[in-house]
Amino acid sequence: MATAEAATPTPAAPEPGWAGGVFIALGSNVEPREAHIRSALAAVAERADCRIVSVSSLHETAPLGGPAGQGMFLNAVAELGTQLPPAELLAALLTIEAQHGRIRRERNGPRTLDLDLLLYGTRVLDSPALTLPHPRMWERSFVMEPLREICAAERLNSIRAATAAVGAQCRRVQ
Repeated sequence: MATAEAATPTPAAPEPGWAGGVFIALGSNVEPREAHIRSALAAVAERADCRIVSVSSLHETAPLGGPAGQGMFLNAVAELGTQLPPAELLAALLTIEAQHGRIRRERNGPRTLDLDLLLYGTRVLDSPALTLPHPRMWERSFVMEPLREICAAERLNSIRAATAAVGAQCRRVQ
């Protein structure tokens, strides 16, 4: 497992014990799509160890791969502050998915709720359970469009450059 923290700071210093600049993607293509996303945001906000900083608007997009005939997706991105380390935050997100009826039957299949941990500040992590930044986020418009609504381009470019540099160092060490 490779893990590192890049040197680029997030714009606002979080409170001691809180990580800032944590971004999650939310998606649903099973009705009621918007209710699933809003309920997931409420579940995150109810946790004492998480705070929602900002949320993008909802974006409707076609499914990417998967079985034919599945419904359109609603997608959003939220920025969080959290006291949880990345693996524990991912576990919390997976629990929220399960509470919303998420069943993983087939790759890219229909889902009541899909929660992905995109960025954890400038942390770079490569483990069997979690990769940060999310390995496909930069190529997915259904992630990048809502992310750009709540994260300035300069900040995203800085995060991308910092995580790419640290990720390259981690790959050389392995």
